[in-house]
Amino acid sequence: MSGLVKDNIFGSSGSVAAAAGGLSWQSVVTASTVTVSSGKGYFINTTSNACTITLPSAADVGDQIILVDYARTWGTNAITIDSNGLKFQYETDAYTVDYDTAGQAVNLIYSGATVGWTPSSDIVNALEPVAPPTQRAIMTFQNGASGYTNTINLIASNGVVASDSTGTGTARAYLNGASYGGDKGIFAFGNSGAGKVSMSNLVNNNGGVSADVTGVGTARATLAAAGYGFDKAIFGYGQTASGVVSMSNLVSNQGVVASDVTGVGTARGDIAGVSYGSSGQAVFAYGENSSGNSNLSNLVSNVGVIGSDVSGVGTARRAPATSTYGGDKAIFCFGGRNGANTNARNLVNNLGVIASDASGAGTSRAELSGTNYGGDKGIVAYGSISNGNTTAVSNLISNSGVVASDTSGVGTVRVSQGALGYSSAA
Repeated sequence: MSGLVKDNIFGSSGSVAAAAGGLSWQSVVTASTVTVSSGKGYFINTTSNACTITLPSAADVGDQIILVDYARTWGTNAITIDSNGLKFQYETDAYTVDYDTAGQAVNLIYSGATVGWTPSSDIVNALEPVAPPTQRAIMTFQNGASGYTNTINLIASNGVVASDSTGTGTARAYLNGASYGGDKGIFAFGNSGAGKVSMSNLVNNNGGVSADVTGVGTARATLAAAGYGFDKAIFGYGQTASGVVSMSNLVSNQGVVASDVTGVGTARGDIAGVSYGSSGQAVFAYGENSSGNSNLSNLVSNVGVIGSDVSGVGTARRAPATSTYGGDKAIFCFGGRNGANTNARNLVNNLGVIASDASGAGTSRAELSGTNYGGDKGIVAYGSISNGNTTAVSNLISNSGVVASDTSGVGTVRVSQGALGYSSAA
């Protein structure tokens, strides 16, 4: 049998109240097994593994145990309850009892030998965190007609791209950027023309780009970036002076870049990353590895852990653009393949599943950039078109994932700039 989501009898906040006599709350459980005791509450953290919970072998009527999904991960790694010789809702312990809904809390009361343990409530916590909607966006650091620059183009909450403005920081391209802290952003890594770098530049919630921050991590370019966990970011993969890699660097909710983490998945460059889901996950996909264009993907958990390769969906290609849309979904679109460009798009649902190719709108191109704006929409802009030419056109993405036709370009034509969302104020 499985746990059922029922009305919250403990209060509209969704928190679980202790019994009148009070419960003794225990340390967070991260193990794959735990034996629990009556009169106690347990936070069960299944971020890294599922957990089997063994109930007491003897109980008195009115004994109570509360189990809480500590990290909202029971939907990925469920808990299984072993009633240890006693009944559970009339059934013997030969039956499997599992709870597999993210955010659940289970309040168990022992009712006696006939029925055994009974969940007086198995609610879903009503206070699920919601990331503040990012309203505005910025594109900067690029390779243009005059070489590497730090020119800035701000994007308003209605998707209108502003004219060029003077930027801050070392001119470079082939970097990436992501939001962090709810309403700020970070650009990092890239190629300055003199070589690959690991410096970063923070973006405040007014769109101001800071001076260079001395880099942490291996210098590289053509990497991906995405937000995760609602307020943090991750940079992954890319190309160093020695070739493509699969390393990553986490970014705290204060914009601090951490040291290299040994990579998971096939090393590749010209890869793209984007956030998705209601729990703050992300996905890296596509790119170019030592064998050519790729359509592999790697999911990123809401604690910044990169998963192993997932067999590819859609046209293998390099340097596509990405954006979130609709609040919890994402899109990969455009890109280069085997010497040609495409305007195909692949939607990502709120579970991180990438759909097959859909016919695209707009000029086929690669080495463009994309980001979210206006709370639930996206924009992609610039890029390289046929015969090595570059463009400044942009395409808006609706909150249902529809890519619009070309909008006449604003700003200097360019390729491989960084893009990110910032500000929760329109």
